[in-house]
Amino acid sequence: MHIAIAGNIGSGKTTLTRLLSKHFGWKPHFEEVDNNPYLESFYEDMKRWSFNLQIYFLNSRFRQVMDIRKSGEDVIQDRTIYEDAYIFAANLYDMGLMETRDYQSYQQLFELMSSFLQAPDLLIYLRASVPTLVRQIQKRNRDYEQSIRLDYLKALNKRYENWIANYNKGKLLIIESDDIDLEKPEDLSIVIDQINGSLNGLF
Repeated sequence: MHIAIAGNIGSGKTTLTRLLSKHFGWKPHFEEVDNNPYLESFYEDMKRWSFNLQIYFLNSRFRQVMDIRKSGEDVIQDRTIYEDAYIFAANLYDMGLMETRDYQSYQQLFELMSSFLQAPDLLIYLRASVPTLVRQIQKRNRDYEQSIRLDYLKALNKRYENWIANYNKGKLLIIESDDIDLEKPEDLSIVIDQINGSLNGLF
């Protein structure tokens, strides 16, 4: 079984991935952040490094999904390949931070890759307002994230809402991140009940 968690920067994906992995015994697949050679450069100069960063993420996520399906294990994944294409790359292009020829090349590569992929058995979307995102980004205090602009987060949130509203690849569970603290056992228990219901067809 393949469970995937989607959500904006700072929405709580990694925390939820870790907690659900521990609770259900699912194998976690985390986003490659610490070893990403482009991330810090990207936040310093988005236009220069946007294409390089998105190609790196696309390749990393494609390999990850292929490995998940080959393994036959129950896996929970931090962020999906669809977010790379429909949210982040598209947003960079609309903001004028990715050249048209680069964006077109990226889209063609994504379309080819996605034709080989199977969607997650359950997609969990962590919906969070910009104030919640900012608070959680500041809390984890990654140096390269401190320069993220509010308008960038707002634009990403709009794209997430549009993508989720039209998502039809499989089961979908939306969790309101503003209303919960995943580190509180009682809040996590509510989320776990919702996931059990979604997987068993109750919701």
